[in-house]
Amino acid sequence: MALVLVIVTFAAYQPTWRAGFIWDDDNLVVQNPLIRMSDGLHRFWFTTQAPDYWPLTSTTWWLEWRLWGKNPLGYHMVNVLLHALSAVLWWRILARLKVPGAWLAAAVFAVHPVNVESVAWIAERKNTLAMFFFAWTCLWYVKFEEKGRRGWYWVAVGTFVLALLSKTAVATLPVALLGVAWWRRGRIERRDVLRSLPFFAVAGLLGCVTVWFQSHRAIGGDIVRQDGFWSRLAGAGWAVWFYLYKAVVPLHLCFVYPRWQIDPRNLVSYAPGLLVVAGLLVCWRYRQAWGKPCLLALGYYLTMLAPALGFVNIYFMRYSLVADHWQYYSIIGLIALVVSAGTTIAQRGGARGRNMGAFAGAAVLMLLAVTSWKQQHIYADSETLWRDTLTKNPRCWMAYNNLGKALTEAGRVPEAIVQYEQALRIKPDCAEAHNDLGLALVSLGRVQEAIGHFEQALRIKADYADAHDNLGVVLVQLGEVPEAVGHYEQALRINPGDAEVRYNLGNALLKAGKLEGAIEQYEQALRIKPDYAEVDNNIAFALVRLGKVQEAIGHYQQVLRINPDLAEVHYNLGKALAQVGRAPEAIVQYEQALRIKPDFTQAQNALSQLQARP
Repeated sequence: MALVLVIVTFAAYQPTWRAGFIWDDDNLVVQNPLIRMSDGLHRFWFTTQAPDYWPLTSTTWWLEWRLWGKNPLGYHMVNVLLHALSAVLWWRILARLKVPGAWLAAAVFAVHPVNVESVAWIAERKNTLAMFFFAWTCLWYVKFEEKGRRGWYWVAVGTFVLALLSKTAVATLPVALLGVAWWRRGRIERRDVLRSLPFFAVAGLLGCVTVWFQSHRAIGGDIVRQDGFWSRLAGAGWAVWFYLYKAVVPLHLCFVYPRWQIDPRNLVSYAPGLLVVAGLLVCWRYRQAWGKPCLLALGYYLTMLAPALGFVNIYFMRYSLVADHWQYYSIIGLIALVVSAGTTIAQRGGARGRNMGAFAGAAVLMLLAVTSWKQQHIYADSETLWRDTLTKNPRCWMAYNNLGKALTEAGRVPEAIVQYEQALRIKPDCAEAHNDLGLALVSLGRVQEAIGHFEQALRIKADYADAHDNLGVVLVQLGEVPEAVGHYEQALRINPGDAEVRYNLGNALLKAGKLEGAIEQYEQALRIKPDYAEVDNNIAFALVRLGKVQEAIGHYQQVLRINPDLAEVHYNLGKALAQVGRAPEAIVQYEQALRIKPDFTQAQNALSQLQARP
């Protein structure tokens, strides 16, 4: 039966095999310099250079980059495999808890459309990996509860730590474990509380680390939400019902849902939350009968949903207060409740009831799988994703801006400009849209217009490092080097660990004739990004101008170790070798340059002159 679950999952997710990278897949994987670095693992685990603290998740990407690089298939297959294995684990957990229809509940979890966002989006490896270890934690803890073997308890603690190191959204698990104790014994005893303490301790510790990373790295100076406690309290009730609705009726799923406007002064805003509390109280009133499984399932659902209900800032809440991938951990509680109720009713109907129940279960699975199959197609590529989002949420300024980026990368700059302008019509104070529109205009040669948008971006967001950097690049092109240097230095005050900005500052200083200053910036860029070939090349160029030819040779050689197919670098290395009297080696470099670029006149002339020497 486990193998059937895995096969069903892979079959349902077949469209994902052909999907590409979308949105922050680029920042987290494809263009993440830490992924490429040989010491990237150390930086993920023991520094604050990563955008958030998911070191175990980042480790999987680091390893996979060395296996399949920019091919998205491998990353998608790992996500699907983790999801399938988690479904198998939930089957075993529910079976041990004696939940009727355990296998069917696990199968529904495997193919439920709400989970597509977590599985088909590479960046949500955080979810699928954390869920894998989260499920193992639950299984080991339930086995410990049954057999009392202390070893299983500590294995559960260990797998919980691994889950937290994948994504700390699972931090509320200790509360759910107390719920399991109540389910088994009808009460929570002192020993249950003591057993939960190590889980609470590690959850609290790593939760604090995540809050720091969110506020200092992921969010930084951006404003995610300006509302107060009462608005968030009311919104939490809205969110619960929204998630319940999407779990039961998973239609019209959207990557970015419209962002709600909640008026905390209107008492009606609190009605959804009060209904949730009332429902829990009714379940508690009838906890000796039908209310017990309802209380456990809904309690688990709310517990695991709690981190996403809006009391803690999450960067994505800048765009929407809800997201499908935020109920990935909680939805199994609701699924188990509905499936177990349906299974119990079917079993009470005798042989006929069981047959009808089996037919209904198969029909539901098929319907969910088909819906998931269709939903996955929006993750094919960035353009498809953002166009689908705008069809369902036409006021989503972020989708217009990101669609513009996708069109820019595809070389369709005029179309991209239309999207950027639409984003600015909806949100005129969007610094990112001004910056991206500026980049698009630069590519069309409309430099003065671009400068205006970069400057507007900085008026809106003075600490916008990318806008400072981009404005600096344009100013260098216009010959306004001192002004450009000022913007680069400002960008580095905001983000001193940006190798690209240090490279650009080095180029500006090089153009201004400040060779020592340029070399200093280049060297700092290399410390951040050791395999930055362009930086080594420019250091070598500056060293030659300073007369330090022997030092330059080492940097040219480093460039060729990274990329041996650069004819110009072979030529420059040949010139440097010739200058220090290493003519045979210089000849080899000139010949290599000509093999790569046969019409390289300068290399041919230099080679002829060197060979003509007595």
